[in-house]
Amino acid sequence: MRMKKIWALALMVSAWASMAAAQNFAIPTQVEKELAARASNVSEVTLNKNMLGFAEKFMNRKEDAEVKQLIAGLDGIYIRNYEFDKEGQYSLDEVNKLRASFESAEWSSLVREHDRKSGESSDVMVKMVNGESHGLFVLSAEKKELSVVLILGRIRMEDLGKLKGLSGVGGVLNSANHAAHGKVRAGGAQ
Repeated sequence: MRMKKIWALALMVSAWASMAAAQNFAIPTQVEKELAARASNVSEVTLNKNMLGFAEKFMNRKEDAEVKQLIAGLDGIYIRNYEFDKEGQYSLDEVNKLRASFESAEWSSLVREHDRKSGESSDVMVKMVNGESHGLFVLSAEKKELSVVLILGRIRMEDLGKLKGLSGVGGVLNSANHAAHGKVRAGGAQ
C-alpha cells in the first residue's frame, strides 16, 4: 500500500512538473481555443522536443547535418496561424494577452510596430540567457489574420533559414519574417 502511495506521489509530481514546463513554453491555451473557434482557417504546427528528435531521425543526407545540429539545441517550435472571414473577429485584448505572455525580464523586444490607422501590428521578441538567444517570438496581427511563431531553445537569427529542412517549417518561418514587415530576416535585423 505504501509503495502505491509513493508511485502516485511520484506521478503527480512528474505531471505537475510537466504541466509547469508546458506553461512556461507555450502559447496561452485559452486564447488559442478562442481564436481557433472563430477562425475560418487554422494552421497549427507543434514540434516539442520529442517531435524534433523524431524528425531528426529522418535527416540522413549530408546537407541535413546543419539542421540536425540546430534542432538538437531546440526545445520546441510552435506556429499558429488564424485566418478570419471578416475584420474584427479577434480582439486587441486577445493580441495583448499573447504579447503579455512574453513581456518579462527574459524576453527583449527587437521589433514592435503598430499602425494606428489599420490596427495592424508586429512584434518580434528574443529570449536572452547569459547573452545568448534561447527563444524567438513573432506576433503578426493583420485585419483578417493573426500569426504566432514561438521557437524555444538555443537559436541564432542567422540560423533560422536552416530550419527550412524541416518540412513546412522553413516556409512558415519565412512568412513570420515577412510578417515583421521586412524588419527582421534570417540574417538578423535590417
